[in-house]
Amino acid sequence: MFKLLAILCIVTFSFASNNVLQNAIDNAPEGSILKLPAGVYKGKIVINKPLAIIGSTEGEVIIDGEGEGTVIIVNSSYVTIKNLTITNSGDRHDKLDAAIKLEKVKQCEISNNVIKDTLFGIDLSMVKNSIVSHNKISSKDIELGLRGDGLRLWYSHNNKVFKNSLIKSRDMVVWYSHGNEISENYGEQNRYSLHFMYAGKNIVKNNTYKMNSVGIFFMYSKDTIATGNTIQSSLGNTGMGIGLKDVSNFTLKDNTVLYCAQGIYIDRSPFEPDTKNWIEDNQILYNSEAIHFHSLSENNILKGNTILGNIEDIVNDSRGAHTYKNEIVGNYWDNYEGFDRDADNIGDTSHKVYQYADQLWVYNKDVKFFYGSPVISLLNFLAKLAPFSEPIFLIEDKQPKLKL
Repeated sequence: MFKLLAILCIVTFSFASNNVLQNAIDNAPEGSILKLPAGVYKGKIVINKPLAIIGSTEGEVIIDGEGEGTVIIVNSSYVTIKNLTITNSGDRHDKLDAAIKLEKVKQCEISNNVIKDTLFGIDLSMVKNSIVSHNKISSKDIELGLRGDGLRLWYSHNNKVFKNSLIKSRDMVVWYSHGNEISENYGEQNRYSLHFMYAGKNIVKNNTYKMNSVGIFFMYSKDTIATGNTIQSSLGNTGMGIGLKDVSNFTLKDNTVLYCAQGIYIDRSPFEPDTKNWIEDNQILYNSEAIHFHSLSENNILKGNTILGNIEDIVNDSRGAHTYKNEIVGNYWDNYEGFDRDADNIGDTSHKVYQYADQLWVYNKDVKFFYGSPVISLLNFLAKLAPFSEPIFLIEDKQPKLKL
């Protein structure tokens, strides 16, 4: 067991070559608890031993990177960083200048910190069994694409990331990282609020993402559960709630996706042979497109979803794709036109969705500019009333629900 040492002091100094906080870290025994009183401390801190740095709850403790490099670098396991305001990192993407960078460590905790005016926020590289929680993260005030990621997991496994807030950052990324639990985080005015790539067996639950370009996007991944998340108002004409690209054995359950350009986007998923994806009991509400299929996407199971108030329920933008080869059953469709004479809450006839010739906007983005106009609405009505060509069959729900 590590020896505990509390260092209580009031530090007053001008930023000179002598770094008081770094000296305290270097001189502290392993396992020390450094309790910092309110004040401003010079950054570019390197931690090479197990210890805790905890800011005072009686005033703001600021670690200032002075605009150069990473503010705090953690090279040791069993490190805790809490209750700090960390600001003013460098701006070099090639060096991943960040507020806090952890590499090749385990069982660390980064919590209750305010991170602002930094390029990257918290960067975890080859980190496992650690906690990142209750941090408030924002980026430098620069163009969205030039900001760093607010929170980045790279080859990092079995971590818990919860109750963090990312506002006006770029992305939160989970790449090549498995077995992580991402829960109760909040993201606003970012690009990708949560982006997975080559990541498996992660749990994504009860997160809230608003006014981002993309809510949650999964790429080249498998064996992940996303449940209880709310994605609202993904911005732009291609703003996306939840995206699946080349993913397999996924479960999307009890999520709410609303006011997005595309609610759920499915691209060549499931990807691996003889696998399925389960999209069940989600609320897909008031989007331009509820479910958008791209490329060949078969063997998804869509069951028990509420599809309500969307301009288009099903969109297929790829000629020859077999959307009808997905298992779609027991969903509520607000535009179902059948009856329920036996009162079992299941439609007496199936719900079929077709693509008519008027939907040229599906293949031509220039035509889509006029979608929703009175002229296009009239064309929609006429094409369905008296189609002048054979419509394309998209999907059939053989047991549509009639009541929510």
